[in-house]
Amino acid sequence: MTEKRGDYDSGDEFVLEYGELRFTFNERDFEERCEQAAVRLGFVGTGLGDQEREDLVNLVVNGEVSQPASELGDHVNEFWPELVGPADRSLVHWLRRLVFRGAWLDQRVKEGELDVRWDSDLGGFRYIQPTRGGEQIELQSEPSWGRVVYIPRERH
Repeated sequence: MTEKRGDYDSGDEFVLEYGELRFTFNERDFEERCEQAAVRLGFVGTGLGDQEREDLVNLVVNGEVSQPASELGDHVNEFWPELVGPADRSLVHWLRRLVFRGAWLDQRVKEGELDVRWDSDLGGFRYIQPTRGGEQIELQSEPSWGRVVYIPRERH
């Protein structure tokens, strides 16, 4: 009999489901994960403002930014033809995928299925499977949206 894995849960404001997995997030956790995903994809730099994060969350949740609250929302709409595409190549798909992947990895660490190790050569963390002799799991590399990176004009 296979043991059912636990679902990630940090709150109940946002829900992501994939197959039998149901991950729930509090607002802050979800916002931070959306921003981290966008940074990883090269779409934004760090340190977004509240309204920019709001637009980014709307993009992840709704697949669009229908009423921009910031320059980021305007940027998304201006560059929409370059951001949208087949499901596996759209910015929205990859943002959602990275938010989900991060929560999945965190839950696997919490349950003891994975360990996290710093790799100084890589300059980042890697995930190790302790039950498989410390074998590293390989994460699929993500595309870059650096060609349409959002750069705020000026912070007020």
